[in-house]
Amino acid sequence: MINEAYGRLRRRRPTLEWESAEPMLAVQAQIIPFPSWSSRNDPETAMAQNQIHGLLERAIDALPERFRTVLVARLVEEMSVEETAELLNLRPETVKTRLHRARLMLRADLERQIGPALTGVFPFAGARCERMADNVLAILRATV
Repeated sequence: MINEAYGRLRRRRPTLEWESAEPMLAVQAQIIPFPSWSSRNDPETAMAQNQIHGLLERAIDALPERFRTVLVARLVEEMSVEETAELLNLRPETVKTRLHRARLMLRADLERQIGPALTGVFPFAGARCERMADNVLAILRATV
């Protein structure tokens, strides 16, 4: 009886036939290729990677020792929670908490240092954004 009621409700919902949806599926999106680590071995990429590496090392070195040791054991040495707890003579719960807090401190430090530089990375303006908004509106109008 309940299945019949659900079936009636499903039949009442407005649906879109597959044939009428095909023009919407034909909308092409512009894909922005992101450089992969191996695709570009130019000096500029190598320098940027070295700078990021140095920035990350300094941020990790700036962590308080009790958080830094847990972070290095877990993420750099790839030790399990139990192995880290045994190595540092801590409870597994303490290891998890310290790793979480170390990540938060690391994220805050990196955001403070490079956050302002990221504001202009993906500007939302220009012809690409206008075209994307037009495509979305066209799809919405077609479904109404």
